[in-house]
Amino acid sequence: MMKRILIVEDDDNLRRGIAFAFEKDGYSVEQASTFMAGKSGYEQGNVDLVILDLGLPDGNGMSLCQYIREKSSIPIIMLTACDMETDEVSGLMAGADDYITKPFSLSVLRARVEVVLRRAEVRDNLTMQFGKLKLDTDACKLYSDSEEIPISSTEFRLLKYLMANAGQILSKEQILAALWDHQGNFVDDNTLSVNISRLRAKIEDDPKNPKVIKNVRGMGYVFVKE
Repeated sequence: MMKRILIVEDDDNLRRGIAFAFEKDGYSVEQASTFMAGKSGYEQGNVDLVILDLGLPDGNGMSLCQYIREKSSIPIIMLTACDMETDEVSGLMAGADDYITKPFSLSVLRARVEVVLRRAEVRDNLTMQFGKLKLDTDACKLYSDSEEIPISSTEFRLLKYLMANAGQILSKEQILAALWDHQGNFVDDNTLSVNISRLRAKIEDDPKNPKVIKNVRGMGYVFVKE
């Protein structure tokens, strides 16, 4: 699938040059020259990476970086005419994935873009998401939108298994066999139901009327895709 890049840069010649280079490489490119146009370009969606100038005529690129980062984990590469270490640190702290000081060569920018996109693909492969729920299988963390939900290791393993088999009815025996051994670690018949209840309390809007993890009478449980 063609990757879509948003370039937010007020220097027309530089922005057009960058856009031309990436379009030639097979990327889809959206251009913006102001803070508001950049914000609008991001909000229109389907952006895979942002190349963002630090200095914009109607706002601060750092603020736009923070705005995007609060809503998304897409890669952001910041451009600046300053080479002060404090600016680089501030950009990275604001959520940028990389930082390039002007002037720079297009070949270097291309290489940086390829690197951060590869990282993003690896990260996405380590993330399972359905609706507002996102499970980071690398960090073993659960999020609802951008808010982290505390989760135990047992709850994590259970939710990961349910998500991996979303839409499929899983019997109690299947789940126990997949997640718990047969050496007596979990001998209580209520082990699964207790952990299901704990998960529902954390992810369901109404745990007593679950819409995400449903019981299928006489068969088992199903994680509902939508």
